[in-house]
Amino acid sequence: MDYQTLLIGIHDRIAWITFNRPDKLNAINLQVIDELRQAFKSFEKDPNVGVIILTGAGEKAFVAGSDISALATYDSTAAKNYSEVGNKVLSYIQNFPKPVIAAINGFALGSGCEIAMACHIRIASENAKFGQPEVNLGLIPGHGGTQRLTRIVGIGKAMELTLTGNVIDANEAFRIGLVNKVVTLAELKSTAEVMAQTILTKAPPAIALAIKAINSNLEKPLSDGLQYEAELFSDCFKTEDMKEGTKAFLEKRKPVFTGK
Repeated sequence: MDYQTLLIGIHDRIAWITFNRPDKLNAINLQVIDELRQAFKSFEKDPNVGVIILTGAGEKAFVAGSDISALATYDSTAAKNYSEVGNKVLSYIQNFPKPVIAAINGFALGSGCEIAMACHIRIASENAKFGQPEVNLGLIPGHGGTQRLTRIVGIGKAMELTLTGNVIDANEAFRIGLVNKVVTLAELKSTAEVMAQTILTKAPPAIALAIKAINSNLEKPLSDGLQYEAELFSDCFKTEDMKEGTKAFLEKRKPVFTGK
């Protein structure tokens, strides 16, 4: 596919998706959301892709938010469609069976913060800025911010950030658990790549089941979650990779996983 708003690259089983609207600080609109969906769809069954990394073109922004010039033309019906379409794609990313890492350079505000929160792991550069400043426009977050932010940082901090519209820096985002790691801008892509390469040494079926099990915590009470975990744990024993992993451990060698 010929992407107009994204740059796509695959190297060593790592797919890179770069938001590429630098003149708009990589702000998103419906076209960006649809291209993001299509990119992930193409990676889902691709054996040449084991991990996906999202980042933004340039040094100023990961995604600075939604394209305000587009939002200004919406009525309530169009706004609901924009929210629902975006939520569907971000839920798809959150539940994607392959790990998704956000390499966050610069602004991750509004929808940008929401995209980052849908990723499984978040690495931020020192110049990154985070926030849900929608109230400054007379809005609320529309792509899952009120839900994922609460689950990641807790209701108190989520209330504070959403109601004040304040923007926080990378170190504060790390302190409250919004990001996993903070590095220099020069180290950002290599750090994300090293983490991706580490994940790629693990058994793909186990990785997919781990993502399922962890995400179930967002929807199930503890008792149901434990039962679901047990079911997924047992599913691991149906895979060739589990047999290879245990055999390699006992033979004191590195496992050779095949994704089966």
